Amino acid sequence: RRKRLAVFVSGGGSNFRSIHKATIDGTVLGDVVIVVSDKPECKACEYAREHGISVAYYPRTKFAPDGVSPNELVEILRHQRVDFVLLAGYLKLIPKELVEAFPRAILNIHPALLPAFGGKGFYGIKVHEAVIASGARVSGPTIHFVDEKYDHGSILAQRTVPVLETDTPQDLAARVLEQEHALYVEAVAALCEERIEWSGDGVPRMREKE
Repeated sequence: RRKRLAVFVSGGGSNFRSIHKATIDGTVLGDVVIVVSDKPECKACEYAREHGISVAYYPRTKFAPDGVSPNELVEILRHQRVDFVLLAGYLKLIPKELVEAFPRAILNIHPALLPAFGGKGFYGIKVHEAVIASGARVSGPTIHFVDEKYDHGSILAQRTVPVLETDTPQDLAARVLEQEHALYVEAVAALCEERIEWSGDGVPRMREKE
């Protein structure tokens, strides 16, 4: 059965778009059935509406006065029969009600090698500025399962890129983003094909496609 996916966004949604395209071309055996955002006017929401994908808003803010409560959000996702939740540049903390309703079923992508350069305040270009300022010579995206803390859950996959002496934060961001798109699609494909295995100590891994 094709899995039903909810994608949470706050901005341009390039990872959302790459996942959506992968569902269309058959790389991912799933369908994006709903998008959730804290910013109704963001480009990712615009893309969703253009492609006939339902959009919901969480949480209720001055930017999203039609936003729903945590319990209402869970009910909306259940009504849509969502199997997995994918965070793609969503900047708000996920409520515990959602974490409890979707155990081991919420993924996030972060543009650095966690546990370094993660947590509250580390998002977007700020992450790449911090990596360069630290003198690190490698960076790259991390995909992890979500718990009730920012950038904290079990790590599923990482991919490295070099940090060059001449890099600006924008240079590094572009290099990492290219790998984000590829790695997130790979992880979502494994999730939809039930190729995620959990070891006895709670560490997940992606099993190779047969």
